[in-house]
Amino acid sequence: MRIASAVVAGGLVLGAAACGEAPKDDNAAGGTAGKKYSACMVTDLGGIDDKSFNTSAWAGLEAAKKANDNIDIKYVASKAEADYEVNLTGYVNQKCDFILAVGGLMADATKKAAEANPKQQFGIVDANPGVDNIYPMQFDTTQAAFQAGYLAAGMTKTGKVGTYGAIPIPPVTIFMDGFADGVAYYNQAKSKNVQLLGWDKASQKGSFSNSFDKQDDGKKVSDALVAQGADIIMPVAGGAGLGTTAAAQASGGKYSAIWVDTDGCQSTPNCPALLTTVVKNIQDAVKEAVLKAASGEQLQAKPGFVGTLANNGVSLAPYHEFDSKVPADLKAEIDKIKADIAAGTIKVTSKAQPATE
Repeated sequence: MRIASAVVAGGLVLGAAACGEAPKDDNAAGGTAGKKYSACMVTDLGGIDDKSFNTSAWAGLEAAKKANDNIDIKYVASKAEADYEVNLTGYVNQKCDFILAVGGLMADATKKAAEANPKQQFGIVDANPGVDNIYPMQFDTTQAAFQAGYLAAGMTKTGKVGTYGAIPIPPVTIFMDGFADGVAYYNQAKSKNVQLLGWDKASQKGSFSNSFDKQDDGKKVSDALVAQGADIIMPVAGGAGLGTTAAAQASGGKYSAIWVDTDGCQSTPNCPALLTTVVKNIQDAVKEAVLKAASGEQLQAKPGFVGTLANNGVSLAPYHEFDSKVPADLKAEIDKIKADIAAGTIKVTSKAQPATE
C-alpha cells in the first residue's frame, strides 16, 4: 500500500471489499472461460469486513484478479478457531491452486494441512510455519509503530498515551513493542516523561480485549486507558479496535486513536479521530504472491516476504485530518526516524520480529 498515491489506490480497493461486495454462495469471483487459476482465502476470526488484515488480504486477491483476469478468487470466513483446519482442508478438496491463510492464529492449522498435502501451494499472512509449500508474508511493523509511538508522544496533551492488543501473539505485540520504543525514544531525545499505558515491553504484559471482532470489548479496554489519562490510543485488535475509534470520534476531541494494518481513513468511518495508521502492506504482498504463482513461478518459503520501512512493506500513513495539527518539526523528526531505521542507524527490536533471512 505504499507511498501516498498507492495508499489512495489501495484504499479504494479496500473500500470496495469492505462494502459487502463479496460474491454470492462460495464467495467466488471470476469468469468461467478456460482453465482458471484459483486463489482461495480462509479468513481469521475478524471476518472479511474487519477493516484490518482480513480486508487487506482480500483486497490483495481482488487486485491480483484485476491484474490477471484468468485468476478466480473466493474466500470462506472462519467463525471459530476450530474452523481453520476444516476450511483449509475444504479448499484442498476443491483443488484450489493457491490457498491463503490470514493471521498468525492459523499457523498450526496451515502447517498441518500443508504437511498433509505437500504438492499444494499455501500462503500465510503474519506467520512462518517453516514448511516448504507455505509462502510466508510477514511484516516488521515494529519499525512503523516506532514512528507512531514517537508521534503520539509528541502530540499528547496529557503526557499519557496507550495501546492494547486483541491477544498476546507476535503479530499483535510487535506493534506494541515498536510503539513503546518510539515513546521511549521521544522521552530520551526531548528529556520528557510521556507515560505509556497498556503495555510493558520488558515484561511483555499489558491490556488485551481478548477479541478480534467484538467492538464492545475493545471499547472497554480503551475506556479504562482513557480513565487513566491517555489521550491517544493505538488498538491492535482488528475489528474490536473499531469500538475505540468510534468512541474517540464521539469524544469530541477528548482523545484520538492510531489505527493499524490498513489506512484507517480509507477503511473505517472514523477518520476525524485518527492521528495516523501503522500500515502493514498486506494487499501488495498478497497480490504479488498470487500473480507470481499464477504465472507458474515457484514461491520460495525461504526467505518468503518480510515487509519493512525500506521496502515499503510497512509505513506510517498520512496524517489526513490531523495534518495541520502536527507541527512541522515533529513531521520532520518522524521522517528522519524513518530514514534512520531504513538505513539501520536506529535499531528497532522486538521478540516478535520476523526473521529477515
